[in-house]
Amino acid sequence: MKNIPAFLYRLLPPFWRETEPGKSTPSLFSYRRVWWWVIISTTTVSILPLLLLTVMNLNQYQKTIYSEMVYPVSRLVSNVKRSVSFFLEERRSALTFLVEDNSFEQLTDNRHLCKLFVHLKESFGGFIDLGVIDVHGVQRAYVGPYPLQDKNYKDQSWFGEVIVRGIYISDVFRGFRDVPHFIIAVKHQQDDGSFFILRATIDTSEFYDLVEHLDIRPGWDAFIVNKQGVLQTPSRIHGKVLEPSGVQVPPYSTTTQIIQTTDWVTGYAYIPDTPFVFMLLREQGGEADGWDKLRTQVLIILGASVVLIFFVILGVVTFLVNRIYMADKTRAAAMRRIEHTGKMASIGRLAAGVAHEINNPLAIINEKSGLIKDLLTYSKEYKADSRLIGLIDSVIESVERCSTITHRLLGFARHIDVRVESLDLTSLMEEVLGFLKKEAEYRDIHIGLHADEDLPEIQSDRGQLQQVFLNIVNNAFAAVDDGGWINIELQKIDTNRVAVMIADNGKGISPENIKRIFEPFFSTKTSQGGTGLGLSITYGLVEKLGGTIHVESEPGKGTTFTIELPIKR
Repeated sequence: MKNIPAFLYRLLPPFWRETEPGKSTPSLFSYRRVWWWVIISTTTVSILPLLLLTVMNLNQYQKTIYSEMVYPVSRLVSNVKRSVSFFLEERRSALTFLVEDNSFEQLTDNRHLCKLFVHLKESFGGFIDLGVIDVHGVQRAYVGPYPLQDKNYKDQSWFGEVIVRGIYISDVFRGFRDVPHFIIAVKHQQDDGSFFILRATIDTSEFYDLVEHLDIRPGWDAFIVNKQGVLQTPSRIHGKVLEPSGVQVPPYSTTTQIIQTTDWVTGYAYIPDTPFVFMLLREQGGEADGWDKLRTQVLIILGASVVLIFFVILGVVTFLVNRIYMADKTRAAAMRRIEHTGKMASIGRLAAGVAHEINNPLAIINEKSGLIKDLLTYSKEYKADSRLIGLIDSVIESVERCSTITHRLLGFARHIDVRVESLDLTSLMEEVLGFLKKEAEYRDIHIGLHADEDLPEIQSDRGQLQQVFLNIVNNAFAAVDDGGWINIELQKIDTNRVAVMIADNGKGISPENIKRIFEPFFSTKTSQGGTGLGLSITYGLVEKLGGTIHVESEPGKGTTFTIELPIKR
């Protein structure tokens, strides 16, 4: 505390300036330690759930934003995969049907092959030429714009592939015509063990249209590559057809896949039974920027909330602990007053003892003074001396005055000391009612006192019972209106107990207040100067005398107090 600057020290609550309990103050505990413990525990309980919820929400938002970025890419890749697969499968099926439905001799007839080619173009489109190749790789029949009749394809890589696979779709290449194209070739096995191949060249422009006409946003790029990463369709960013794309070919998968990097979201799909891989690249822009902005805003709000919660907790806890501290200080002051009251009670007992000791000499002085006065009165020498007689009368008056004072002290002492004696409850109650007789007559309040004929005397303390009955009857007087009534019944319950019932037709007590009626400092008459201690003291006195007290009340009809007391203690 010595190291704290003076201006900060003045801002500290009072309990910070106190020492540890038990040293110089009567505090119940260290308020600084309690303050720290409550601050830490309350702050932890309040802020930890907020932090957890923030982390969970940010994670959920991140997943949502990721889905918004990934779902359009995944959907578009899947759609293109189906479109390209359908485009190729449709033409492959058409070629398979031709080799199954026509013999080698028919297909090598250029006129017949030309008719079939025309039907293919009209039905499907996308065919550039059509040729029949024998087992030696020689193109025996050809329909198309290029002079490829009798060309030998035995050394072409695709020729070996179709022999092995039976059906082959090539990637885009230049070939003899030096123009980018790809082919679909179907092998047909004949009955004599030989085979021939029906080969068609596909128009790459229609193939390109499947990708180029996609409705993609700026900053996106869609293209097809082969398994070596060579572009099969033009790309906005990565180059022209048959140029290396510079993009690493992703691993094989039968389903659409998404790869996310810092700058790009890449979706790809392998086209079944082809060398083609469709790729869609989306630049991470708006959504990522939105996520960063949202995260920053959430963190700022979280920080502000944590600071606000902390300072609210700090203020509330400091206020409450300070109130408890002040209540503790009040308790300590009350304890000091109680100690002082105890000392005063001891002084009262001492004064009563002194008064008792003084009483005897005063009696002797009084008797001797009276005797001297009688002697002087009957003496002829001093009978006419009025001055001397007056002095004797002054002494007698002073003795009587001192005697009155000592008797009052002794009477007070008898009220301090508890004395158990046999008491007639009826007489005791009549004495109590005698204090209130004038008020009852003035307010026209009828007081009824009824006692059982066999009501026994009880052993108890007269002064304390008087205080109990006087408190309850006083409350009844305060509750009833002018012209009301108060009934008191004294009954014998059994051989061990008697009951005193004090009922009135006053305002009654509400159910909320009746639960607290015996609590210290609780009063419904605070505006009339009530302290709230009367019934609390009454309850304590009845318990001290070995009895019980309870109350029944109905608002607007009245209240009944029942006191049960033991006959013998």
